[in-house]
Amino acid sequence: MTDKQQYTYPEIGLLIDGEWIYDREALCEVENPSDETILGQVPKATAQDLQNALASSARGFEVWRKTPPTERAAVMRRAAALVRQRAIEIAPIFTAESGRTYAEVLAEIERSATFLDWDSEEIRRLYGRIVPTDPPIQQFVVREPVGPVAAFTPWNVPMSAPSRKISASLAAGCSVILKPAEETPATACLFAQCFLDAGLPKGVLNVVFGNPDEVSRTLVLSPITRLVTLTGSINVGKHLTRLAVETMKPVLMELGGHAPVLIDENTNADEIAQLAVNWKFRMAGQFCSAPSRFLIHRSRYDDFVGSLAEKAGKLKVGDGFSEGVQMGPLANRRRLAAMADLVDDAVSHGAKVTTGGKRVGNRGWFYAPTVLADVPLDARVMSEEPFGPIAPCTAVDSMDEALQISNSLNMGLAAFVFTNDMERANHLSRELQVGSVALNVFTSPGGDAPFGGYRESGIGREGGTEMYNSYTVAKTIAERRVRV
Repeated sequence: MTDKQQYTYPEIGLLIDGEWIYDREALCEVENPSDETILGQVPKATAQDLQNALASSARGFEVWRKTPPTERAAVMRRAAALVRQRAIEIAPIFTAESGRTYAEVLAEIERSATFLDWDSEEIRRLYGRIVPTDPPIQQFVVREPVGPVAAFTPWNVPMSAPSRKISASLAAGCSVILKPAEETPATACLFAQCFLDAGLPKGVLNVVFGNPDEVSRTLVLSPITRLVTLTGSINVGKHLTRLAVETMKPVLMELGGHAPVLIDENTNADEIAQLAVNWKFRMAGQFCSAPSRFLIHRSRYDDFVGSLAEKAGKLKVGDGFSEGVQMGPLANRRRLAAMADLVDDAVSHGAKVTTGGKRVGNRGWFYAPTVLADVPLDARVMSEEPFGPIAPCTAVDSMDEALQISNSLNMGLAAFVFTNDMERANHLSRELQVGSVALNVFTSPGGDAPFGGYRESGIGREGGTEMYNSYTVAKTIAERRVRV
């Protein structure tokens, strides 16, 4: 990218029964977080629109669940191919809406296609089983699609989060109504168009925007939807789960985390700091598996904190279109205020700001990559997910102490362990109460492995064969093999 990519921001619509609807009143405006300019408007679905989407999804489910797996897979592969072909067209819109760097955006677009790749192949391995039974009875267990899915996705990953849910739904034979975030609507709509152009039957995918409470209540309480899935905050996840109970439907919740990083003695502090900077400050730290509590053995503490602060302080912050930018803005003014509050609270408890700790510029929602040293456990940032470019660091005397701190919260999505003691690595991997552990690396599961949390970080798993536990239901068929 040179400075500014020329692009035309598209009109946002509702996708209902295979048609885009553009003539609805505006719900809100879409803001570019880099310069605070208004990109466009988000349409508000009427009550009838939501009922139409539900009816369409019910019809689409009856078609799609009977579509042979090979045909479903072919549609998904074509959609993945279109995503890749249109990456250069989608990326400027994605960057403008999110503020993320152009390189990050291209990487997420590719990641979105990989979910479709994997699930389209996994369709052929959705096996049942035969249960040994005394003759003349024979029992079979088959897995059938759960039904129309109500899917709610966030602003921070406006393609990969919808892709996980749409891809799994289509692979299992479900239809899906997608409610994307209003902050990044065009990215989700451009993604949805790829499925239409790939030949997805109408009604199998619907996209709606609207008043959050009205949309959630209408979709979740409807008897038509049979699964509710959210990637979002713990509070919203609890709200949707309570609604789902009213109609006795399952939920798949990928919620917030507060990922600890455990750094053992006799490790290379400078090397780990470089890895941490690369992972922590991508997306301005606005992703659920971002490392957000650094628990460092006292013997490596000063070296690590000094190196992390030095490297973080050199990151180039700016508009995602600008050459050489390594970190973009926060999503909105509220996130900017949240960062300032967390830093002020930590400092009031005795923490030291070693780099950052302030807004960058006076236009756009930029906050400097921030490293906090000597952060006490009673500072809010040690128990509240920062969801931003703040790296709080605390010294520990042992990995057992780090483990105790890691497991002390009521959430557990991801954790990272750096140690050269493999026995200790195995022990920590087993004892950390999180959905995924990365050893000596910063990474997050893709389409081929399950991702989800412990306790308040969620219910169920996305990715891997485990995702079928949510998107399908088991049916037992008992057959008496005699003439009647």
